[in-house]
Amino acid sequence: MRSAVPLTVGAALVAATLVPGVSLAEPAAAAGITWEKCPADISPVPIPEGMQCGTLKVPLDYRAPNGRTIDIAVSRLASKKPDQRRGVLLTNPGGPAPGQNYPAFLVAMGLPQSVRDAYDVIGFDPRGIGKSTPVTCDLTAEQLASGNIPPYAKNAADVTKRAAEVKQIAKQCATSKTAWMLPHVNPANTARDMDLIRAALGEPKISYAGASWGTHLGAVYTTLFPGRSDRIVLDSNLGPGGWDYPSDRLWSQGVEDRFPDFAKFAAANHREYGLGRTPAQVKAKYFELAKRLEKKPVQTPDGPFDSGAFRLLNFGLLYGPTQLPLLATIWRALDANQPLPPIPGDVANPENLISGRYYMICNDAYWPKSVSTYQRAVAADRIKYPLFGAAGANITPCAYWPEPTEPPVRITDHGPSNVLLVQNLRDPATPLAGARQLRKALGDRAAMVTADQGGHGVFPGGKNRCANHAVTTFLTTGERPARDYHCTADAEPR
Repeated sequence: MRSAVPLTVGAALVAATLVPGVSLAEPAAAAGITWEKCPADISPVPIPEGMQCGTLKVPLDYRAPNGRTIDIAVSRLASKKPDQRRGVLLTNPGGPAPGQNYPAFLVAMGLPQSVRDAYDVIGFDPRGIGKSTPVTCDLTAEQLASGNIPPYAKNAADVTKRAAEVKQIAKQCATSKTAWMLPHVNPANTARDMDLIRAALGEPKISYAGASWGTHLGAVYTTLFPGRSDRIVLDSNLGPGGWDYPSDRLWSQGVEDRFPDFAKFAAANHREYGLGRTPAQVKAKYFELAKRLEKKPVQTPDGPFDSGAFRLLNFGLLYGPTQLPLLATIWRALDANQPLPPIPGDVANPENLISGRYYMICNDAYWPKSVSTYQRAVAADRIKYPLFGAAGANITPCAYWPEPTEPPVRITDHGPSNVLLVQNLRDPATPLAGARQLRKALGDRAAMVTADQGGHGVFPGGKNRCANHAVTTFLTTGERPARDYHCTADAEPR
């Protein structure tokens, strides 16, 4: 998700084009949505005036379209300019995480009024997550504390230890009270849910703006339903395989790409933080603090804060430029053996959020099964990417997941040229390398605009006016760059 910090930090820290074997029938569930005022508890940011919420029933299994149904929580922020309205803009914040509240977040981040006028902005909680019919893995507090991002592994024994832990998590997911949903929570079915939202809204096509994991969801939707895709914006991009093991390992490259921004900031503010007068000295301080915490973790109200937690915290707080001062403050406290300041990261229902992520991502890719595969990758990445490599390569519950009920959707270049990718050069969570792979897979369907800035997320909250202008222009006029181009740090809108 585009949240400032991964959940694990502090947790203390239609003639549809479907994959083979899935019915082409459009279920009767797409009858409509009853709209009501959104409850205040869905969003920590103010809910814009007129934003409405509702529920849509969709098939649990699209191979049995008139069988058992589940609920999808939906929201709508309607355009107030009917003469300027083009259609609907479905949105997804990534995660996978609740998105019914995402229209409110987009407004808070500065969604241009021209986009709000052109579209009814639609949010939804993906199946299994949030106020949609939720799933559970019956995770314990200790399992929640370990989170959905693997811990830093110092050696092969750490991988073996983690393997036993995640094997138990996978078993709990497969035997929980919501295990009946497990085979059916995946991006392909979530994209089919999106198409039923489209049908329920009475729209022939949808436009889409998705960030982070939401880029994979958007790519899956426009692959399955190219004829129903209008204008597709993918912001901070995963590779064409979605959230898979290669994308986990790319975090390590992302941290290496992004860390120099923090080192430069801390060095420029050495008088305040005392972490080093040069970026090289700041980087040396990183390893000094990590080594110290490995030997003697700091005790906090949430439990011990060790070297792995320190590395994970850095990963999370490199997401946004406004978080760099907090990260430097935490380093200063650690360096001086002082209490740590409050670390953000609380969410409304962490058990459902982490469980829902496991259901969604483990069903969507073929993960390595052998512990030795992870041990070799950890050993290699610990050397190649010393900041975070031995975390990104570590093992997850997906290694012990049942085989997916359908193959992952293969992203291709088949379809209209209506996709715009936007990407920061130095993104810790979805690095540029993954975006380039997705861009290649989409071929002539896509164009990509890169922005010379760090952090996770470009539109609408990023500061690069050139990149933001490209997205706004595409959504409001349909004018998309004829070729890929790069926005420099101080570029004016084109």
